[in-house]
Parts: sequence; structure tokens; C-alpha cells
Amino acid sequence: MFLFMIHFLICNIYLCGIIGMLFLLKHICRKILSPRRQYQIWLLFLCLLAVPFLPFSLKGIWEWVPTLGNNFLFPKTTAAPLSNVGETTDFAVNLANDFAVSVNQDSGAFWGWILASIWLCGIFIATIKLCRSYLHLRALEKSALPLQNDNIRQLFVSCLQECGITKEIPIFSTAFLRTPILVGFWKPRIYLPISILNDSSQEDLRLILIHELSHHKHKDNLINHFINLAGVLYWFHPFIRFAFKDMRSMQEMACDAAVLEALDASQRLEYGNTLLRFAERNALETFPAAASLINSKSQMKRRILHIVQYEMPTKAKQRKSICILACTALFFCGISPAFSIYGAEQNQYNWNISSKNITSVDLSNYFGDYEGCFVLYDLEEDTWQIYNMEQAEKRISPDSTYKIYDALFALEEGIITPGNSFVAWDGQENPFAVWNTDQTLSSAMASSVNWYFQTMDTQLGSDRLTAYFQKIGYGNADVTGDISSYWMESSLKISPIEQVELLTKLHQNEFDFKAENIEAVKEAIQLSASSDTVLYGKTGTGRVNGKDINGWFVGSVENGQHTYFFACNIQSDANATGSHASEIALSILTDRHILP
Repeated sequence: MFLFMIHFLICNIYLCGIIGMLFLLKHICRKILSPRRQYQIWLLFLCLLAVPFLPFSLKGIWEWVPTLGNNFLFPKTTAAPLSNVGETTDFAVNLANDFAVSVNQDSGAFWGWILASIWLCGIFIATIKLCRSYLHLRALEKSALPLQNDNIRQLFVSCLQECGITKEIPIFSTAFLRTPILVGFWKPRIYLPISILNDSSQEDLRLILIHELSHHKHKDNLINHFINLAGVLYWFHPFIRFAFKDMRSMQEMACDAAVLEALDASQRLEYGNTLLRFAERNALETFPAAASLINSKSQMKRRILHIVQYEMPTKAKQRKSICILACTALFFCGISPAFSIYGAEQNQYNWNISSKNITSVDLSNYFGDYEGCFVLYDLEEDTWQIYNMEQAEKRISPDSTYKIYDALFALEEGIITPGNSFVAWDGQENPFAVWNTDQTLSSAMASSVNWYFQTMDTQLGSDRLTAYFQKIGYGNADVTGDISSYWMESSLKISPIEQVELLTKLHQNEFDFKAENIEAVKEAIQLSASSDTVLYGKTGTGRVNGKDINGWFVGSVENGQHTYFFACNIQSDANATGSHASEIALSILTDRHILP
């Protein structure tokens, strides 16, 4: 909840800038954009407001083709069932010690709930106010009677034909209403005040009815419901309320333009006079759930000015306005991932699969109750096998698997050397007895000794750590968390696919590190070796509030003529450890005859 609220607040800050940009666009292009186009731009903005609440991640318009590739461009195979997971690989599992300390995340959850409570209370109050408006409208509807005046009914039928509407729309009159309104989407109804039936000419009524029917043709009542819903969810945002005020004004002006397009020049002036006469005789009245003729004096001034200055749009202006609308739509599609809270929380790695040879494999029988994924890359064949692509692209905390690269950075900086990686224990008691002694790189890696690597980090410093992580492209390269724990369910995150890509690049030394330093790291993570097979690996466990929720096992296998790189990740509410991830991974590798 804390992450949701933080990302939601960040989205709302961005929205301030987006709203400012839209008003600037409207001002610059005011001679090109018709009220209908301006209204449609606000509709695109309304769609953007829904993005933070979508239950899935958005990757933007440029990622649509690769995303489709996940489902259609590579085949899917099924793994053979396994009867005894882990039994054939005890020799390796025993060498992969897995120690983890717990981190506490209660404070973030507390403030998350505080922010959420304030937001939800505001939603509750805004909902009550909106419901009162709906109930008031409902009471007015009950007071209405079907229109009895035959002349006006015949006029309404001719207006329906003039607007090209074949759907039957009931029309009512009421003494408790002061402005015509259109209500309902599935079952639209028009309500007219009795006062205008008595005081208005046939031509005035005709123009008023055409205006309301124009609202129906453009589905404005349905859009008003979405505006109301967005207003409830964003009750705290003054700029959004201001944007919605302009949007409703553009809605009315767009309907005015639709009426004016059907009239000749002399009738257009009469339409403006009709609005003025109606505004003089009737009080202003607003219904959030209905499309009404007059809402405010300021809106009335804008509409009259628009009518006086109205010109039929030329084809050139129409083409330009369509281009502006299309560019705005593309812009919103491009920035939508930044507003996707699901995407922000899950932190997906946008992997370009267009040039990859990928096979989707079903390994669900290995994972049991765990939510897990497995990534395998064959260097010589340049082929990928992936189980659970969605989770394989998800960036999560690396936990102790980051120590592979932390050790490399320390070696590159000369903090330790391949010949002398000794660091003396400072005498401070640790949660595991094996940590309470002097360490070398090999012993610290084998027992995943946190204080050893925390010493490396302290000497490296945040700036150099960030530079190194960015150099190798390590996930999000975010070390803004505490220097002693940024890798433990904190700021640093990486996906299983990225783990495999990095191991491959490390093997090939694409980062131009010293060869002896890479060999020192490989020796430290070597788990077993036989005459023709060498296994390298590192486990990692994410423990939060005493529960193991995130288990890693990453590494490589050099087997004869092939070199394989793999990453296995498991997640659960409890008992998701690096040891269990290694059991699963080693079982898969053995069943596929990669390990003996």
C-alpha cells in the first residue's frame, strides 16, 4: 500500500505538468483546434487518469509488437514430470550455503495506510456528495410527466429525424426544473421545464432540442459518468478539477458547433440569441449526471463568443487538427507506462525479444506452491528457454546474488586482490556463527557473509557503486537505499532475465574488467566440478519481518562444448529461500542432462 500511494502521488505531480501542457497546446493551436477536437483531447486525458488503476502493466506503444511476440513468436514445450526434486543434486546444494538476515518494513506499511486512509476518506465524502446530486436528479425525474403538447411532440420527432437519430427517446416536462437536460445513456430521456414550453417560440425549442440530441449522439452522458468517477478518485487535485471544468465547457461548445454546422449563417445568429434569451429567463442549474443547456455565466460568455466568431472549419484545418489529436494520443500512449502503478510497483524489464530465439517451457511441476520462474541460456546455440515470462521480466531485489558483482567491483578498485582478499572480523556478534570469524572472498561468498560485502560497499561508496552498476547495466542500478542493505528487499532490483544476461557478459568480459578479477570471482562461486562439468552459482534469500519471501539461485554450467547460464527465482509468503530455489534449478538442469 505504501508503494501504491507513493507512486500515485508521483503520478499526480506529473499530471500537473500534463494539464499545463494541454492548456498551452490549446492556446497555441486555438485557431486550428475546433471545440470538438479540444474536447477529444480532454477525453484522451480522461483515459490517462484511468492508467494508475489498471490491474496490469503498460509498456507503451513502442513495446506492443515485442509484447505480442511473447505469445505468438516462440513455441511452447512441456517439461517431463519429476518425481523426486533435488535428490540427484545434493552434492551441489550442500555447497551452496544460504544465510539471510531479516529486514523490517513495518514503517513503510504504516505510512502507506495513513496516506490511503486520508485518500479513502476523501473518496467517501466525494461519493456522498455525488450520490446526493444523483438522488436530487432522481427526485426531479419522478416529478416529471410525459409531454402532452402535440405540436411540441411533432417538433421533437422532426428534430430526431434532422439529427439522424432512429432510437426512440422519451420527452418529459416538469415544473421543478429550470434548464433542459438529457439524462441516461442506455435509456436516454429529455426533460424540459414547463416555463420554456410556455415562453419559447417553436424555433427556439427546435434549437434547444437539437442541442440536447447532439449530446446524445456524442455519448456525452456516458462520458459525464466517467468524469464524475474520476472526480471522486482525484478529489484532492485542484488542477484536475479545473481541467474538468474546461472539459465540460468544451463539451457544450462542441454541441454548439454541431448545431451550427447544420444551420445557415442567419440561423446561427438566431441560435446565439436563443441561448441569451434562455439565460436571461432561467436560473443556472447543474447536474453532474446530466447534459444541460446552461451551466454557468462564464461558460455562457465563452459560448456566445464562439457562436459570434464561428466559421465552418476548412479541410486544411480539419487535417491539421486530426494530426494534433493523433500526436497527442501517441504522446499519451508513450508516457502511459510512467503512470502505471502496477508497472511501477512490479518494475518490469522491457526486454527486446525481436532478435532472440526463445522457447517457452512448462516447468510448473518443479515449483509446487511457489510462484516462480526459470531462465536458461545456451551460449553456443544462442537459444533461450524460459518458464513464466511475466515473472522472468519482473525486477525484484537481488538479495545476496548481488555479491557476485560487489566482489568484482572491490577487486577492480583494489580494495581486495585475487591474492589477498583477507578481511579481519571486527568482533561484533552476528546472527550466524560462521560469520564470527575472519573471512576471505571464497569463505565470505560460500557463507554469504553480509559484513564482508558491507565492508566492501562502505569503502566503495554510493557514487562508485552507482557508477559500476550503471556501467554493467545491473537492473535499475538504484543504490539509494541504506548502504548496508540497499540489496536486501530495498532499492536495488533486477529481473531473472537480466541476471542471465549479466552472467553471460561477465563470462565474455564485455565490461573490460581485469581477467584475473573475473577468475577470482568465478573461483569464489564455483560449487562443484567433475572431469567435464563445472557448476558455478550463488543463492540469495529475501527475508522480510522474519519470513522468507524471495529465493534466488543464479549461475552457469560449463559442460563439454556448451556453456549454460541460468536464473531461478521463487516467491511466496514464507519459506521461499535460496536453498529451495537451488534445489529446483539443479533438478531442472539434471533432468535436461546439463548436469550429470
